[in-house]
Amino acid sequence: MRTRVFVLLALAPLGGCRNVPHTATCHSHAAASIRQPIPAAPAPAVAQTAAPRAQVVPASHAQPDLTEPATGPLVERLPAPAGAPAESAASGATCAGMTLASIEDMATTYNPTLTQARTQVDGTLGKALQAGLWPNPVLGYQAEKIGSQGTAGEFQGGFIRQEIITAQKRRVSREKYLARAKAAEFGALAQQYRVVNDIRRQYWRAAGATRLVTIHEQMVKNAEDRLVTVEEMFNVGQSNTVQVRQARVTLQRTKLDLLAKINDRDQARRELSALVGVELPEELYGDELDESVPPLTWDASLAYTLGESPEVREATAKLESDRITVERELRQPIPNVFVQAGPGYDFTDNRTVVNAQVTVQPPIWDRNQGTIQQAHADLSRQRAELCRIELRLKRDLSMHFKQYLTAQQHVESYRGEVLPEAEQAYKARLKSYKQQRETWPMVLDAQSELYQRQAEYVHNLVTWRDSQTLIEGFLLTGGLDAPQNPTPPGHIDATPQPR
Repeated sequence: MRTRVFVLLALAPLGGCRNVPHTATCHSHAAASIRQPIPAAPAPAVAQTAAPRAQVVPASHAQPDLTEPATGPLVERLPAPAGAPAESAASGATCAGMTLASIEDMATTYNPTLTQARTQVDGTLGKALQAGLWPNPVLGYQAEKIGSQGTAGEFQGGFIRQEIITAQKRRVSREKYLARAKAAEFGALAQQYRVVNDIRRQYWRAAGATRLVTIHEQMVKNAEDRLVTVEEMFNVGQSNTVQVRQARVTLQRTKLDLLAKINDRDQARRELSALVGVELPEELYGDELDESVPPLTWDASLAYTLGESPEVREATAKLESDRITVERELRQPIPNVFVQAGPGYDFTDNRTVVNAQVTVQPPIWDRNQGTIQQAHADLSRQRAELCRIELRLKRDLSMHFKQYLTAQQHVESYRGEVLPEAEQAYKARLKSYKQQRETWPMVLDAQSELYQRQAEYVHNLVTWRDSQTLIEGFLLTGGLDAPQNPTPPGHIDATPQPR
């Protein structure tokens, strides 16, 4: 499902972290009666489809105008998170327009790592521009044998000297840095996935933590009712002091669990605000956790990850850059030609003359042997790096797919069997109590069991969404980590004239 467009290279300059006013509150959870548990979610209809695809449009397929910064769109579309609301009036109604989509859009403007990634692309294009420029000519004035025969000299005149680059060295150098710029673009795309993945994962956690707070509030009411019941039973001799103290301990532990869930919710919201780069309203989380989404399959996910991963494509672009580097260094020993010429006047013979000179530096001792060896080593290292990245992605995908599959199985089982059965058990005991066939503590036990199963269901939902986000986002995380330099360590990067 694709519903949003992310443009990375056309980002506005980072304006710093700003506060967004709390315009509205999404909704407040009304305190339900202790005898009215949270209803179970209906089981969705699930279709079998492959994972979504990200459409990547590298800017360096054709030679760009290197005199201008890169401003074209790098990414056509990133896949929308499974279950996320569509861009419509209905979805925009969530918390005064604060949807997951709008949060991601804000991050493209305010997250500083995306600005860093963009500047790395511009910087590499600047290197490509510089590497392809010819050296400037040299202008000068020359005087020889001043005072010879009482004259101003044998030669007085100006000259111009130019270095002629042979073997198209500067063109190959520019191609090398254009390949690195392409790698930088894929690195920027990977950084955008890191930001979006972290935002989606944190959003699911915040939404799950908000729902868990509501469930634990019901658990506290259940524990309070249990304590009142045990104390009343103690007054009539149907329970003892130990049972009263145990009920008090249970109530206190339940309250502490509630406080822990509130802390988890607040932490998730703060981390989400940090990822976006602005302060977000406290109540902005919809209830998309339960929405049905197409399941993922191992074969489709593996092919998608290895075929479309920005990390793999960045490593492939770096491999091409290293191949061009070898070609460039093999051309380096071919000597350039220095030509010099200029008109002048010979005062000894009183005539106009012309001075001309051509020089070359033959590669007798220095034939660039060491740098060529280094370039071949870099090429071999990058081949191994590409293989390493693919194997690491396969290993990490295996782990996350296992977590996804396990959580999905739990979610479907809880939706279809566990929660409905637990709810029916509670209702049956409540009905029996009204008919004076069950005691109230047994009703409270069934209600507590239902709340516990609901909490487990939310935990599985969050794990399911989290794993799905990682799989669909190429396993990329680290939305606030600085983007990596497009030039790997150990590579040739001479200055001031790169080659």
